[in-house]
Amino acid sequence: MTPVQQLLERRGLVTGFLTFITLFLIIDPLMDYLSGEGSLHITIEFLMALVTLTALLTLLADMHQGRASRRRLEAALQDAQGDLVRWRAEAQELLAGLGQAIDRQFQRWGLSPAERDVGILLLKGLSHKEVAEIRRTSERTVRQQAREIYRKADVGGRAELSAWFLEDLLLPDSAQAHRQTSAPEGEAAGWAGS
Repeated sequence: MTPVQQLLERRGLVTGFLTFITLFLIIDPLMDYLSGEGSLHITIEFLMALVTLTALLTLLADMHQGRASRRRLEAALQDAQGDLVRWRAEAQELLAGLGQAIDRQFQRWGLSPAERDVGILLLKGLSHKEVAEIRRTSERTVRQQAREIYRKADVGGRAELSAWFLEDLLLPDSAQAHRQTSAPEGEAAGWAGS
């Protein structure tokens, strides 16, 4: 049983108990009045009934507000979950497109399959040592492949390689203009078409 269900069950028990006491405290002064009991005794019992009735009504109002609040929160949670599903789907679609665009650019640069793998792992931010462990090769081999990637891409290193792709993502309008004026004609047209 969830904590919310436990709380509602406890509130239900308290409400039932207060209802019983309230009914008893209302009926008892009436019975006392009919039997001719003293007015002070009847007044005290009536005041107790009034206090209990107030507590019962307050509890019922609180329970009603709690249910309404829970319904609003559940609706907001459903909306947020729907948004999350949509966002994930859009992100997956964009990432797939980005992956394809990166792969096309790697092909344009003439990277070997091993260099493509290393390039992707470097773009993900892995160190040469981590790339070597994943690819089950030496760190020296990974460094050589990385240098070859940078040479073929005509970039100075990992930061420039990442910037080559991120520049177009972060600032699409100005990056495209910059890429078209600074890159060789085939590269600018190829990347812009991705």
